[in-house]
Amino acid sequence: MFFEYPKLLWLLALPVLLILFYLYRELSGKNPYFTVSTIVPWSARGSGIKRYTRHVPFVLRIIAISAIVVAIARPRSSSVYERIDTEGIDIILALDVSTSMLARDFTPDRINAAKEIAIQFIAERPTDRIGVVVFAGESYTQSPLTTDRATLINLVKEIECGLIDDGTAIGNGLTTAVARLKDSQAKSRVVILLTDGVNNAGEISPQMAVEIAKTYGIRVYTIGVGAMGTAPYPVMTPFGVELQQMKVEIDEPLLQNIAEETGGEYFRATDNSKLLEIYGEINKMEKSKTMVDSFPIYKELFMRFALIALCAILLEMALRFFVIRQLPD
Repeated sequence: MFFEYPKLLWLLALPVLLILFYLYRELSGKNPYFTVSTIVPWSARGSGIKRYTRHVPFVLRIIAISAIVVAIARPRSSSVYERIDTEGIDIILALDVSTSMLARDFTPDRINAAKEIAIQFIAERPTDRIGVVVFAGESYTQSPLTTDRATLINLVKEIECGLIDDGTAIGNGLTTAVARLKDSQAKSRVVILLTDGVNNAGEISPQMAVEIAKTYGIRVYTIGVGAMGTAPYPVMTPFGVELQQMKVEIDEPLLQNIAEETGGEYFRATDNSKLLEIYGEINKMEKSKTMVDSFPIYKELFMRFALIALCAILLEMALRFFVIRQLPD
């Protein structure tokens, strides 16, 4: 057992001081008194066990104070460790965050729909390591491969359009995703690349990125996001933001080629149900055993001390008001 806030244990000096003061008061005979005409009613007070029971409430109070101090110091136990072998694959979600993802042919718009899809996907893959890469005119890693679902979901929620240079650098996005997977020991390594546009930026061409993915044996699933024909897009005008119909341009031949050359599959996502096909395809993959790092399992122990303090306080009150009738000596 160890304490999260060990310095608070210095407060245990308080009950020690109370004990010393109590002993001093008892031994010095400086107890409160009053004068009565006869002591007959109390003549037997000093005999038997009753003579000592008057100290019980004080003992209970010391126990309560000590238990409270220990509880607020937050005792914890880490004697149990956990190592988990999981059957899973390593997956990188590569999400387009160019401003065209603000189009509202999805509800409420493409970027938020893509984030919701990604979060749903992460939640339904509990045994896989998953990471996130975002790209527009450039790319960066939002989260490396991890099994920490809560942190990963929070990082996905923070994704927004406009944080990096605008454009659609599909080659850069795919290359960054491959870089996060190239050192993985998993037998199945997958990139799910989601975009709504045509490659028009970046230093690395999509074909070069495909060759790099093939070199490392990484399978790429591509998703073209957007309605057929046109889609409403928010445009700033002198009268405020207005929705204007814009032509949906997705380089489907490129996305199909990326998927085919890497052994993946291309999907056109006009609604969220299309993503279920990706789930089904990934679930068919061969899964490899992954060792999750061992972590100590911390067990909080403060509650037992808090209960001890509560029981001591209640028992002291019960004794004082219903059992022991203290009168001065």
